Parts: sequence; C-alpha cells; structure tokens
Amino acid sequence: MTSFNRISVIGLGYIGLPTAAVFANQGVEVTGIDSNPEVVASINAGRPHFGEPNLDALVRRVVENGKLRAAAEVPAAEAFLVAVPTPLRDGGHADMSYVRAAAEAIAPVLVVGNLVILESTSPVGSTEQLARWLAELRPDLGFPMDQGELADINVAHCPERVLPGRIIDEVVNNARVIGGMTRKCAQRALSLYRIVVQGDCRVTNARTAELAKLSENAYRDVNIAFANELSLICDRHKINVWELVEMANLHPRVEILSPGPGVGGHCIAVDPWFIVDGAPDDAKLIRMAREINDAKPDFVCQKVAERAKSLVEPVIACLGLSYKADVDDLRESPAVEIVGKLADMAVAELLIVEPHISSLPAELADRGLSLTDFDRALDKANLVLLLVDHNAFMRVDRDLLKDKFVIDTRGAW
Repeated sequence: MTSFNRISVIGLGYIGLPTAAVFANQGVEVTGIDSNPEVVASINAGRPHFGEPNLDALVRRVVENGKLRAAAEVPAAEAFLVAVPTPLRDGGHADMSYVRAAAEAIAPVLVVGNLVILESTSPVGSTEQLARWLAELRPDLGFPMDQGELADINVAHCPERVLPGRIIDEVVNNARVIGGMTRKCAQRALSLYRIVVQGDCRVTNARTAELAKLSENAYRDVNIAFANELSLICDRHKINVWELVEMANLHPRVEILSPGPGVGGHCIAVDPWFIVDGAPDDAKLIRMAREINDAKPDFVCQKVAERAKSLVEPVIACLGLSYKADVDDLRESPAVEIVGKLADMAVAELLIVEPHISSLPAELADRGLSLTDFDRALDKANLVLLLVDHNAFMRVDRDLLKDKFVIDTRGAW
C-alpha cells in the first residue's frame, strides 16, 4: 500500500497544525489530535490558536471543505504523524512522556499496513523506543525491530526543520531527511511526504535522521556561542562587537553570526542537550556552546544593573519578549528570562513592550509585571533595553532615544 487517503497528526502545535493543514490542502483526509479541548474547538471553528503567516486562511479553507478536523481521540488511519513536544528536563534529559502518550493513543487503532512517523525532535534511539512502546501495547502486531522488512507496522523518523514566520512555505519547500527503521519503512514514509513536499527528500536510517536534526541545531548553537563569546571579549576591551563582526566578515571565508542576549526557541536552545545527554564524554564543544549561550542573559542583566545604578529613579523600557523578531513564540526566550531576572533583582521599574502578544506569560505576570504600550514606555523610561529586533521597534524616531541610555542586545540601533 503506497497511497494515503486518511492520516492522523498527533499534536497540533507549531509543527503539527501546519503539517496537518498542508496535507489536508492536498486532498488528504486529516484528523488532528490534541489533548486541549480549547485547541480542538478553535481549529474546528477554522481558527488557529497561534499566529503564523498564511496559516489562518489555510486552516479555515481545509476545515470548511471537510478535509481537516480536530479531535481528542485518535481514529483509524493509514498513517500517524507524531508531532508532540519533547521538552528539556532538569539535567539535560529529554522528556519523552508526550511521545509515550502518543503511542498509547495510537496503539488501539493500529492495523496491519499502518505507518507511524515520529516528527518530534528527539534523542538518538527515540524512534526505536516509540516502536518498542507500540509493540508492548500491541503484541499481536509485528514491528521492525523484530520482523524487519516483514513488519506489520512501518515506523520512521522525519524531523521537522522549519522557521517560525515561514512555516507553511518551509513545510512544503524545505529538504527533508526521512529515516526508516527498515528500507521499506523509509520508502513508505517517503511516499507519504511526497504528497506535500516539493523540496529534496533524502532517505536514511532512523538514527541518522534523529542525529541530523540535532546536529543542525547544534551547529547553529556553536556558531552563535562563538559570536556571544566575542561579545564578552569586546565588552572587556571596549570594542563594538557588531563593528568587529562586520570587519572580520570582510574576509571571503569568514561569516561570523551576530551576537544577542542568548538563544531561544524550542530547537536551538534545547536540542544540543540531547546530543550531550547521549554522549556526555564526547560532546565537549557542544556542551560548552550551550553553557556560553545559557549564560548570556546573566551578562545582559549585569550590564543593565550597572547602568541602572547611575540613575536616580531608573525606569527601564524592555522591548521584546519573543525569542526572535516578529513572532509571538516565547519558548525558551532569553528575553523572558532577562525580564524575569531584572524583576527579581528589583533594579528598576520595568515597562514591558511586546506587540505580538496580548498578555504576559505566567512567569512574568506572577511577578506583578504587565504589558505596556510602546509609546508610553519610551516616554517614561530613562533606560531602553532592546531585547528583540521587531520591525515595530526599528521604526522608532531616534530623537526619542537621544536623552536616554540605550542597551541594544541585537545590534539593531
């Protein structure tokens, strides 16, 4: 069986919902599964529960034409795509409980010939673990680790690799790495993704696919750590780090990235720890890069506190909370961490501006903080801390900043 008419996508977050909508847009009957009843109701009303360009119209269209529906329970299908969170636990371990819960939800409806794909970014060996969990729950079926190419159920890993703000385009056009537990598993997964993916699809084994995704993000993390470490060195020598990077990048074979207040997002700030956890004695550079980037928010807070001490009544406009420009995604955001630390340090009155959200996350709201209008914050503040280079902040009249101290963590001003 190579055709797929009905699929289920387990997890309707930043990856699962766009993936489900893109398949539905190609005429596949898709059921999206989520444990949050508010998410289910919102999607069935044709409304995504998070912001992403072009997603609103796409979800509305595929829901209205009956190709996408959301539910709490997994129905029978020909393929199951698991796109649930794999958060980082204390100690740098991946929390695989959501993947385990997905296995428990899928297992009762599995039949011979089904395909199960893990899209969640996971440690090496996770796809095999998913297959073992399914085998424990369905001993009547054969799985690849026991029956190889003759398995009743095919299992594969195809990690997402998309950028918030461009998810719809990148689900379709990015190259994909498809790792099967067997050759047949990989080929069946390839036939599924060919329904929607126009980019290059490369077939490999599951473990290589798992480590490929982790390596992509660790590569970025290591290079950002180099830039962030340079920023510390430049601060010590009173050198403008962004000018330094510009000068160094004049070399035809040098491309240093821009430093920032840290590293955020669910991928780059998390995935390298999965590599470290799986090979703690070998992943020395990757571990050090993570430690450098994780320490950058403390450095920013120290610089802010030092500047605030020079003001009689310091009022700080904290501009931006998301982990990158022009998105509403706060996951692992260094800006959120910095604002929380500054609140705990009680260095000044904090005026928080984030145009892409309507309310603060609980970790900040519980500290008694609230969102502030951009114009009011600039008018009242005597210290401006740029944490995220949103386009809305780039259009500011520079005359409004001339009598204020400015700490620009993004090199945007």
